[in-house]
Amino acid sequence: MKAQVWLALGALWMTSATVANGQAVTGDAEAGATKAAVCAACHGVDGNAIDPQYPNLAGQHERYTARHLALFKSGQRDNAVMTAFVVALNDQDMADLGAYFANQPIKPQLADEAFAAKGESLYRGGRAELPACAACHGMAGLGNPGAMYPSIANQHAQYTADMLRRFRDGTIYGDADDAHANIMAQVSKGLTDQEIEALASYIQGLSPAQP
Repeated sequence: MKAQVWLALGALWMTSATVANGQAVTGDAEAGATKAAVCAACHGVDGNAIDPQYPNLAGQHERYTARHLALFKSGQRDNAVMTAFVVALNDQDMADLGAYFANQPIKPQLADEAFAAKGESLYRGGRAELPACAACHGMAGLGNPGAMYPSIANQHAQYTADMLRRFRDGTIYGDADDAHANIMAQVSKGLTDQEIEALASYIQGLSPAQP
């Protein structure tokens, strides 16, 4: 299975830009700043959420944020609160929001030292049947915007752990035959609860500046 996962990962490097009606959509960060006002209650004014159940959006890649807003709007990512917020957004709005949050600095957080060694080992090296997280998200957790791998550095551990459990249980966001929608369900299904907690804590403490 690990070989199949790596083949899928390799193929995703060629993922094209987010498009709407066949045309690439470029976000306007200044326009996004105004539109982001309604996001502040959960995600913070600058995209750094205070409540750890909500994800930080600061520093996230523009196209990744726009893609997931579109998934909420289409119902392919199910969340009643988010659906209510995005129902009136068009493709340009989503790109503008993505551009705004992409330009906001990430606020550093700390990892739990009790999980540090285990989390680092899994993140950087993986194990049998589990590719290293760094293969897609990078050693510093900044992801790859071209391949649509998200930045995860300094993400709240509570949010990351919740997402990993959902992926492990088979949750996908997007079409069932979309490699992006399936990849996390594939790589996380063998994770134990302890490994999830260790990874989530390590990711929370990842510094974008570290090698």
